[in-house]
Amino acid sequence: MEILSEAWLWWALAIAIGVPILLVVLTELIGAMTRRGNPAAGPLRLLRNWVIPFAALFALLAFALRSDADNVWPRVVATILGFLVILLLLSAFNVALFANAKEGSWRKRIPSIFVEIARLVLVVVGLALLFSWVWEADVGGLIAALGVTSIVIGLALQNAVGGVISGLLLLFEQPFKIGDWLDIGSVQGRVIEVNWRAVHIDTGSGIQIVPNSTLSGASFTNMSQPDGPFFTSTSLKFTTDDPPHEVIALLIEVADSLPMRARGERASADYLGAGAYSVTLPVQGPAVVQQAMSLYLAWLWYAARRRGLALDGDSTDPIAEPGRLERAVDVVGPTLHLGDGEREAVLATARLERFGMGEVVLRSGVVPSEILFIAEGSVRVAVEAGGGRIDFGVAEVGDYIGQTALTREPTLTVAVAATVTTVLIVPLETIDALVRARPLLAREIGESIELKRKLAAEALAAAGIVRGSLGGG
Repeated sequence: MEILSEAWLWWALAIAIGVPILLVVLTELIGAMTRRGNPAAGPLRLLRNWVIPFAALFALLAFALRSDADNVWPRVVATILGFLVILLLLSAFNVALFANAKEGSWRKRIPSIFVEIARLVLVVVGLALLFSWVWEADVGGLIAALGVTSIVIGLALQNAVGGVISGLLLLFEQPFKIGDWLDIGSVQGRVIEVNWRAVHIDTGSGIQIVPNSTLSGASFTNMSQPDGPFFTSTSLKFTTDDPPHEVIALLIEVADSLPMRARGERASADYLGAGAYSVTLPVQGPAVVQQAMSLYLAWLWYAARRRGLALDGDSTDPIAEPGRLERAVDVVGPTLHLGDGEREAVLATARLERFGMGEVVLRSGVVPSEILFIAEGSVRVAVEAGGGRIDFGVAEVGDYIGQTALTREPTLTVAVAATVTTVLIVPLETIDALVRARPLLAREIGESIELKRKLAAEALAAAGIVRGSLGGG
């Protein structure tokens, strides 16, 4: 009975029974949190693996075994335990404050380096207090020496430290992020790296290193903010003989057909007088500005010549050279079953037009008044659905598109130039005359319309889209 009166027995029993139970409970809790991806599993794992075992060891040494306070081992264990408790508190504080921070909040914007510096300072202060309590050490002199040393080092490295501080403040404010496009006067490009000292910008011709101190002391433009379309402008010249309203309509039409155009936005154009025009393109972002402008100018070259407008004062078109029309008629002659008389009728009424790669040759939803025969190049035939295009066929040299002109039905397919393409455009009146003279041609065109309807329906079905009826194209 005397042993039951000993205080160490109850401490030993509490440690022997309580610690395993606590470890089992924490193990189950950590497993559940890990499966749910809860960041609190990290601090609990530190508590289970390190804090509780060292706390049990300290309790065993200090209370159960009643070790002398001057004994070094309880102090060593107490120091390790105190350090682990500091780490546990800091880890729990980090989880509570930063792990679940919402996007855009000040907690999410704080750079991790700030958190690491604050954590280091708290660890140093905590260790100083721990040594003062456990070992009764005088840490005041050490702190004073460290303060003086920090001042001396700061004065000696003030230029370098100034750049680092500027970088930290820049990281905290976050006026831009990786992938944004910046205009810093003489430098324009995409941000690919941000560190303490400098920002790395990809200019397209190399990597420009801009010190943070330069950015923090100067103004710059973040072209990627705010989110939404990016507008870019260019100036163009036509002759004063070109009707301004026709030119403006052409500029807007070509701009609105660009694949880089921001959805829901339309281009705008203004007449500046003396044959000068300004056009503004709404594109998806600064990253596609150069590509969009290059494609726009290329398409405008072809479109201006199809309309007879003199872009840059030049309206000449290579396809108007003598002999080009005759060669094109010879290419499509077998398709139309042309005899000598029919060939002369086609030569008298048909014309040639050329389209740049990617241009829409024939839009969907229109009732064609002409049939287009491929004389050079090729055309992709697609059906539009869900804001995109589903390709289902290719029209090669000798093939034709717009055959629903004969049935006076709108097209539900779109034809896009796969390469630089030249088409022979034959008016409906001429086609009607050919069909009356060649019944076989009428049957072939009808079969072509039905085939395109079938192929378009199959393409839609493969994409999981159901549409009631399809016209030709």
